[in-house]
Amino acid sequence: MKAMILAAGRGERLRPHTDITPKPLIQVGKHRLIEYHLLNLAKAGIKDVVINISWLADQIRETLGDGSNYSLSITYTDEGEEALETAGGIINAMPHLGDKPFIVINGDIWCDYDLTRLINRCSEHEAHLVLVNNPEHNAAGDFAIEQGLIKNTGEKKLTYSGIGIYTPGFFADTNPGKKALAPILRKKSELNKVSGELYDGQWIDIGTIERLAQLRSYLS
Repeated sequence: MKAMILAAGRGERLRPHTDITPKPLIQVGKHRLIEYHLLNLAKAGIKDVVINISWLADQIRETLGDGSNYSLSITYTDEGEEALETAGGIINAMPHLGDKPFIVINGDIWCDYDLTRLINRCSEHEAHLVLVNNPEHNAAGDFAIEQGLIKNTGEKKLTYSGIGIYTPGFFADTNPGKKALAPILRKKSELNKVSGELYDGQWIDIGTIERLAQLRSYLS
């Protein structure tokens, strides 16, 4: 199984940190933010990782190299000056992801989820999402889970963690270009093609300076 880390974003809300350092390379505790994902993927037995890059792309290439320092093989997909957003970045990387289900992780989160749990989760559906309890900054949630399926409505909506597994077929009817992932997930969910689970462990979305400080405090 292969994996992709979404790492092309500008990180506007983390400025001035991200003016000179791409968000995935921000130091948090013992490692850079993206290194936690790389180490967790290697621990789960993943060997091949695709990373999409845009803002300060050369820094990411130079820092992570070919992945051998993490017992991985890294392929980069450079999106140029304007990132393609989440779905657009994945579709652009499809030639490197193969014809089997693959893991996708947002590069700007930290989570202690055991990625081995995702292996072979897409046998009956086009995608499987890991949801978490709603943080203060997303109190309304994103999706509900009913009988193991992701739903757009429900009594208790949860937050998409930015961790999931997708089949190539999930993106088969979506054209290349700059596109967000959320609208596609909602469309597929209406067709009962997305399963999900709740993870109640540690998870932080590193979207602001305040939440970056929260993670640093937790890891210390």
